Amino acid sequence: MRYHYYTADVFTDQPFGGNQLAVFPDARGLSTAQMQRVAAEFNYSESTFVLPPDDPRHTRRVRIFTVSEEMPFAGHPTVGTAHVLAAIGVIPLTGDLTRVIFEEGVGPVPVAIHAQDGKPVFAQLTAAKLPEFGPTMPSMEIIAGVLSIDTSDIMTGVDFPQSASCGVPYLFVPLRNIDAVRRTRLNPSLWEQHFADQWARWIYLFSYEVERAGSFLHARMFAPGSGITEDAATGSAASALAGYLGLRDSRANATLRWRVEQGFEMGRPSILEVEADKVAGALTAVRVGGASVMMAEGWLEIPAD
Repeated sequence: MRYHYYTADVFTDQPFGGNQLAVFPDARGLSTAQMQRVAAEFNYSESTFVLPPDDPRHTRRVRIFTVSEEMPFAGHPTVGTAHVLAAIGVIPLTGDLTRVIFEEGVGPVPVAIHAQDGKPVFAQLTAAKLPEFGPTMPSMEIIAGVLSIDTSDIMTGVDFPQSASCGVPYLFVPLRNIDAVRRTRLNPSLWEQHFADQWARWIYLFSYEVERAGSFLHARMFAPGSGITEDAATGSAASALAGYLGLRDSRANATLRWRVEQGFEMGRPSILEVEADKVAGALTAVRVGGASVMMAEGWLEIPAD
């Protein structure tokens, strides 16, 4: 059977930047196995398959697949799918701001779609789960070995390696400068030995030294266990990052904002806008948004199981 698809570059306003995404706006009739094969065929970090919602109060059900597994939640697929569905008219725009709710494995995910001149220009998700922090991770020596850097490259003190999740766990590793971020090379065998069975298997490293004016930090993300050698823009990590950064911000009542740059080492510059509401010292909401660019449209013949 033939299925219609679109591709978009997400967390960028320029073609050939950001994180690539394939979207199937009507995936009815596809099995889980077929979706997984299609995601592997596209070989993007993620592909999405859109279905009618289980709850009629919600907009759509969205299933998200990497090349090797289904994800309960992911940022660039959520933001990009909202943009694509609005751009092709599946989600009617109600003006400058359209609010939708996607059903994902992590639960209902609200998304705000901002439009100009009747076209979507920016989409922002609200994380279904607030950040939670995980167990103690491997030693600094092990982390440095997995990343092929020196232990002296890793920050200590207020900023230190810590795991956090808004549905997908990450180990956040702060590095002393952007040079250390650029020098990082993941060692797959050491990762398999020390991280494959950890709560936080995916590694997100960053520095407060940045490449573009206006950015707050410069990041990279590795997820070899999910078939992602390196990710160009990781919205689910940015959601959990709000927990990491918000915990370290002294303000008790504020809306905190950070601009994250990622994907530069891959030649796919990405910009993620991250927000967190903090009330009485506790995070009460986390949002991640960005622009997207429509790139391609086509049909795929998908054999039966």
